[in-house]
Amino acid sequence: MATIEEILTRSKVIAVVGLSDREDRPSHSVAKYLASQGYRIIPVNPRLEGPVLGEQPYPDLGSVPGHIDLVDIFRRAADVPPVVDAAIEAGASAVWMQLGIVNEEAAERARQAGLDVVMDRCTSIEHRLLVGMGRIPRRT
Repeated sequence: MATIEEILTRSKVIAVVGLSDREDRPSHSVAKYLASQGYRIIPVNPRLEGPVLGEQPYPDLGSVPGHIDLVDIFRRAADVPPVVDAAIEAGASAVWMQLGIVNEEAAERARQAGLDVVMDRCTSIEHRLLVGMGRIPRRT
């Protein structure tokens, strides 16, 4: 299993499931920060109609063209299993459940399929900590 540092270092394309177009939502601020660090953010939310952070949104992971490195999940824990199944189907390398989101059953299914799993952590907080410690470079 890869470390958080390894996941954030190797990932280039992050699909953010539950990304909101509202700037006051945590999903938006986290995705905006990650985009500012050089990651390509793919918005995944069936309610989005226009581009978010300069990227075309998709209704689900199965609709996203191309490779996804990391699936960053902003959904309730009960809604995580189908997202994990879609991440496995899409060939993602890792799934990341944001702060407050834990689903052990879905995590185990992801691990069994060879994906790395992070739960109950924030991608932007972890990235900032690793940059601050000099463990990964700041991308701009």
